[in-house]
Amino acid sequence: QIKVGNVVAYNKTALKHYPRARWHKTVWWGLEPKVFVKHDSKYLIATGAVPNYDQSVTVSNTALEGWNTDFPSDDVMSTGLIELYFPTTGGRIDIGLLPGWTAAYVLSMDARAKRVMLGHGNVAGSFDIHFRDRITNRPLSLDDFNDVTILGNPSDSKHPFPACTSQCDTPYSVDTSHQPNLAYLPYLVTGDHFYLEELQFWANYNMITANPAYRDYARGLLNWDQIRGQAWSLRTLGEAAFITPDDDPMKSYFKQKLENNIADYINEFVTKNANALGINPTGYAFSYENGRGIAPWQDDFFTSAVGHLVELGFGSAKPLLEWKAKFSIGRMTSAGYCWLEAAAYFLLVRNAQDQPVYSSFKQAADATFGVNQACANTGEMTGYSTSATGYPSNMQPALAMATDSGAANGSAAWTKFITRTVKPDYSQEPQFAIVPRTVK
Repeated sequence: QIKVGNVVAYNKTALKHYPRARWHKTVWWGLEPKVFVKHDSKYLIATGAVPNYDQSVTVSNTALEGWNTDFPSDDVMSTGLIELYFPTTGGRIDIGLLPGWTAAYVLSMDARAKRVMLGHGNVAGSFDIHFRDRITNRPLSLDDFNDVTILGNPSDSKHPFPACTSQCDTPYSVDTSHQPNLAYLPYLVTGDHFYLEELQFWANYNMITANPAYRDYARGLLNWDQIRGQAWSLRTLGEAAFITPDDDPMKSYFKQKLENNIADYINEFVTKNANALGINPTGYAFSYENGRGIAPWQDDFFTSAVGHLVELGFGSAKPLLEWKAKFSIGRMTSAGYCWLEAAAYFLLVRNAQDQPVYSSFKQAADATFGVNQACANTGEMTGYSTSATGYPSNMQPALAMATDSGAANGSAAWTKFITRTVKPDYSQEPQFAIVPRTVK
């Protein structure tokens, strides 16, 4: 029960509180004021705090009403519209730099979208990702426990969390590779400390979920993961480093972990081991065709996350974005690679797993699609081209941010992409409707 004075404002019987979870409810003393603050979308986007969502998109009233209806409440230990089993594959509205309903709020400033967005910020606490230091009362610091792990294997760490037993059961399954962004924008528009801590918990979880040696202990590296897992973890870490207040001790903590990752990526595959295609070769990148192929859409997720860091003001990430821009731009403009296949499900990028990455996009195209592929100047891209969550849609934020990087042929690549004849309707799922800031 939650009481306001002597009046029960909230009550739930037989509540099962899941392990490593928490909850958030707002109750009012007296009547709740019927006031809705409508922020300035153009200004919010212009700050760089959120991606440059296409402001020509009109969010569907059907979608707004549907989310509002399908999300009846943010009740304790519920999950709203979030996929309960994170590893579930396929196009999903909760995947992207921001979830679809949050992107819709940015574009529409509709009260229904805000209710759904804040509600998902509340139920983000239902998942078992919360690890707090009992001394500092803040999210656990890798600086204090550099070998901590949630793997439950004492051989990996002097500080393992105990393996879960029957009392640790939860119906929800979390991972990094399919992780929604639930708390960042709720904190940005409300200043509610719960959302800030929630963002910090998720950012920290993505580091402590790894084997300590894989993340290089206190450095908190993310390069051991699937490429999409690296993307969403980097996104969340960057947002925590950006939005945590300057006088919060966790500010310098998250900024240092972010800079560790940026420096490592630049050193390992921009400076030392640069490949001609601009792909991220770390972690589980070569997961197709016996180590020969990669998933371009996962790499696009990573590029968009790096671009998001640059927009948040982390200038150290600019060289990384400029290098990553080669991959999305090259698939649209390189000789011998048909742009209609730019968003293919997988791409062969080397002859064998012990061989180097190809030196040209033509080699990758010939190996994947066959030589002498016909290519039209207009047409329909492969990869579910009419879907708002298809592979061309996944590519769009990466290409937009690659264009903004100033990389060669960026404007030409974007023009070809955005003027194609078959495109998705983003009015109901606008999470990938991101456009360059530098192209009008």
